[in-house]
Parts: sequence; C-alpha cells; structure tokens
Amino acid sequence: VIVANDEASEDKIQQTLMKTVVSKSIAMRFFSVQKTCDVIHKASPQQKIFIICKTPADALKLIAGGVPVKEINIGNIHNCEGKQQVTRSIFLGKEDKAALKELSVKHGIKFNTKTTPRGDDGALQVDITKFL
Repeated sequence: VIVANDEASEDKIQQTLMKTVVSKSIAMRFFSVQKTCDVIHKASPQQKIFIICKTPADALKLIAGGVPVKEINIGNIHNCEGKQQVTRSIFLGKEDKAALKELSVKHGIKFNTKTTPRGDDGALQVDITKFL
C-alpha cells in the first residue's frame, strides 16, 4: 500500500492512524505525490500495489506524472461546505469535479464507487461522470 499525499508523507500521527487499519502483513509506505511518481516504475511487475490518494487532484498529479492507472475507486470523499452529495460517502466540490473530468476525458480513466473490495455491501454504484 502506498499513501500518495504530501501532507500524510510528513505527518506521523496520520501515518500511525492509517497503519492501525491495515494488516501488519501488508507493507505500507507514505510518499509525497512527486516521490510516488519518481519511484513507482522501480517496482517489480509482479508486485501488486494499491495506491491511496486523499483527493482527486492528487490522483490527477500521479497520472500526469506517469503513474500507470486504468481505474480509480472513489470510495470516500468527505463533505464540507460547497460540495455536492453523490453517494452516502462521496461529496464532490468544484476542484474534485475538475480533476475527475480531466482524469476521465484526457487520460481515459474509469471510475468505480465500490465501498468494499467485492462491492457486495449493498451500497449503490453510481456513474461519477454524470456528476461532472
């Protein structure tokens, strides 16, 4: 697991909290967005890497920086003032929508809104592109 976020890469408290929810058998790294772009190509093709981003803007920076991604799971974007509710756990603001639109249109990225790996928790799947 790579957490690709500039703030999380420097914040030991965030790192400790995130590590508590991941099995100790899974390696977890905290890199800035740029460092992720710089090192991702050094990984073995056999490695399975799960990248976590805080915002769609971070995901856009990764893809623009050459990180190979075909699909993005949008599982949780928190609510704050000015954001539109899309699902019970996804709220999109103007910056989120702009980044997601660019990911879709310019980079051909597909999105899913599964809240569990198998998507079997009964949560409604939505087409995020309809909200952009």
